Amino acid sequence: MIGFELTDEQREMREMARRFAQKEIRPIAAEYDEREETPWDAVKKAAAAGFFSYYLPKRYGGGDVTDKLTQALVHEELAWGCAAARSIIGATALAAIPIVLAGTDDQKFKFLSEFSYDAKPAIGAFALTEPSAGSDAASLATEAWRDGRHYILNGYKHFISNAPIADIFVIFATVNISRGHKGITAFIVEKDTPGLIIGKKEKKRGLRASPTGTLAFEDMAVPVENRLGEEGEGFKIAMQTFDITRTHIAAAAVGIARAAYEYALQYAQERVQFGKPIIQHQAIAFMLADMATQIDAARLLTWRAAQLAEQGRPCTQEASMAKLFAADTAMKVTTDAVQVLGGYGFMRDYPVEKWMRDAKIMQIYEGTAQIQRLIIARQIAKG
Repeated sequence: MIGFELTDEQREMREMARRFAQKEIRPIAAEYDEREETPWDAVKKAAAAGFFSYYLPKRYGGGDVTDKLTQALVHEELAWGCAAARSIIGATALAAIPIVLAGTDDQKFKFLSEFSYDAKPAIGAFALTEPSAGSDAASLATEAWRDGRHYILNGYKHFISNAPIADIFVIFATVNISRGHKGITAFIVEKDTPGLIIGKKEKKRGLRASPTGTLAFEDMAVPVENRLGEEGEGFKIAMQTFDITRTHIAAAAVGIARAAYEYALQYAQERVQFGKPIIQHQAIAFMLADMATQIDAARLLTWRAAQLAEQGRPCTQEASMAKLFAADTAMKVTTDAVQVLGGYGFMRDYPVEKWMRDAKIMQIYEGTAQIQRLIIARQIAKG
């Protein structure tokens, strides 16, 4: 039997995230977007509230809320507050989850515990993308060769979320470039490691309060005990991580779309033209009806993928479907919200133009919309 009722625990976690987003994130979102600065006060409050660690196992200092659907609910609410603030939290989870999946017990105690500090948690970054290895992640060129008790890394990464502020990096490099994805290996690297160079902070259209930057590695020595998994397992670890975190992105896209839809709906109920609220004009009413329908469909796809991940069942296809549809929905809904507001929607005094800018990245990071379609096509071809 298929059910859509949330448990008491899931509803409680969703309400906690919603209250936090409304009280601590929404009020400062526009200011930090304009300044393109990290909202550190909100980050510290999010840490104190447990949003950096609630999903981590209790024995490593986390809240032990490992249910994947609950995680999706939280990401939707935080993105409803501000997608950039959620991205800082989400990019940290993107670095923590590979350690949860493939780390040794010593690695988990050392690094996951740092993500769990309430006062000042470690910020994480997941470093896979390179100038010549974006959608084709398996062609990365950053090299790692073993020298006794260390691996020596040389290479370059870009478009790395949280790079300018991260404390812990999960970095992917190849130990044998001729082996393609079978040579890719993952490493845990701390920010003060000699040879790790934090590059420029990017200037972005959206998610402007969430820093993105470049990394360079110049003869960077990483202890063997910081290798994540075995040599050649890095690509598998990354893909297993994406099966989980793509539902986070999908949920975030739903949150952005919902924020824009709610604002447009309220505006349409209050704005009077031709003697009546514009929601009573079919052209506007039908747009809002489509927006509501698309948001619900995106949310249900996200919930299905999250539930499959929670059950330990294969969900690559479903996670890609959710990410693809939800990201496209966020872009469509925010664009239509701007249209409902007309000239006001184009002005930065109104939040819909920010939501539209933020929505675009949902179609790009953690696999573009086109890559999601490629993944889905390959999965359905397998039958």
